[in-house]
Amino acid sequence: EALQDEPKTPAPTNKKGADEPGELSRSKEKGESSQSSKSSIGDYSTSTSISEDSYGSFSANGSRPHMSKDVRWEAMKRLAIQQGSLGLKNFKLLKQLGCGDIGTVYLAELVGSDCMFALKVMDIEYLISRKKMLRAQTEREILQMLDHPFLPTLYSYFTTDNLSCLVMEYCPGGDLHVLRQKQPTRCFSEAAARFYVAEVLLALEYLHMLGVIYRDLKPENILVREDGHIMLSDFDLSLRCSVNPMLVRCSSVGRDEPPRPSGPCAESCIDPLCIQPSWANSSCFTPRLVSSTPSRTRRAEPVKKPSLPQLVVEPTDARSNSFVGTHEYLAPEIIRGDGHGSSVDWWTLGIFLYELLYGKTPFRGPGNDETLTNVVSQGLKFPDSPAVSYQARDLIRGLLVKEPELRLGSRKGAAEIKRHPFFQGLNWALIRWTAPPETPKSVDASTLTAAVARKKKEGKCLEFRMNGDDIEFELF
Repeated sequence: EALQDEPKTPAPTNKKGADEPGELSRSKEKGESSQSSKSSIGDYSTSTSISEDSYGSFSANGSRPHMSKDVRWEAMKRLAIQQGSLGLKNFKLLKQLGCGDIGTVYLAELVGSDCMFALKVMDIEYLISRKKMLRAQTEREILQMLDHPFLPTLYSYFTTDNLSCLVMEYCPGGDLHVLRQKQPTRCFSEAAARFYVAEVLLALEYLHMLGVIYRDLKPENILVREDGHIMLSDFDLSLRCSVNPMLVRCSSVGRDEPPRPSGPCAESCIDPLCIQPSWANSSCFTPRLVSSTPSRTRRAEPVKKPSLPQLVVEPTDARSNSFVGTHEYLAPEIIRGDGHGSSVDWWTLGIFLYELLYGKTPFRGPGNDETLTNVVSQGLKFPDSPAVSYQARDLIRGLLVKEPELRLGSRKGAAEIKRHPFFQGLNWALIRWTAPPETPKSVDASTLTAAVARKKKEGKCLEFRMNGDDIEFELF
């Protein structure tokens, strides 16, 4: 489904290389289960080095607090102290997990430890010849910025004479596209969809705070960790931009929020899925109002809330004319060539929720051209089956408004979307400790082998073989 013109496939060479699907494509074939391979690229120096962020994490201060107790950091730190640098010799490549637009990902074990990583290998010369160096460089820079439970951890990167390698977090649970296909009805329950969409929303909110517009949301790019929580992957189509935090004063904090429940549970419940926590509908950035009046003296009559400012950190002024993304997920403004901003991520969030609930995207046509036409001109329709709540359909309608300036989230970003009734009762602050819908088992080798075989028909991958103590790569 690539929309980018591609040069002809070069003959296999005895050097390391990268794969070549188009820029605008559904990167994984239906049914594929693999670690996403569209990731970042290393520094193009001739020396091998540990990333700046990795070194920072080895220090006492630690630059990634949410992963500070990860044993993989300790393993990397020990290796850095012993050898001072990383190279392919420090990893045992076990199998290929997948290949994408700018590199091939392997499951790799750090020698001398039981730590498993996703090792992405890219051919620098290949990227230069295909003019994909900037995309890869941008992705690596984004990965170095991230410190969030639903986004990938870049442990290190290093380069050789013509290879750039990224040492990243490995997700053994496959991706949400495959997980959805394994459901009895090939779609998720509404409760499961809400869980996954909420975690993706938090990841997008964090990216927007950093001035990153993701632009390539789809189930294939949502990996599942071994604990069942998600991790966004693939940032080579992302746009970096400036973002200015703003304090927006509202007439009332609760005006746009659904009514908060009352009852004995509302004051003390800490259950992340409880439908009645008193703070459940507040934005992450809105302080909780605490009253000095004892609870036993409170009356049932409504109390006026003071006006409080709300922090909005959304790159609303960002503009790009790039034609990038995935056909079925492209926002209308991208297709029309009007230029686009951060609202494209909220459009893709709506398509994402629709696909999780109905097992298909809303505007897909017989071919790519028909799909693009449908996105621009066709109205949104919901199938009669499966049955989906009004709240879910209303959220999808709000996100799939074709005019980006009227789209839900276009003004206040994720803070707007979080207050939608679809998320009623969700405790955003404790979502990391919420039990996921299911905890997947690791993807078995046979599934991965079949997935890689299918992927070879689409693009080029790097295959490796051992030659004594050396690793040789060949481009297919």
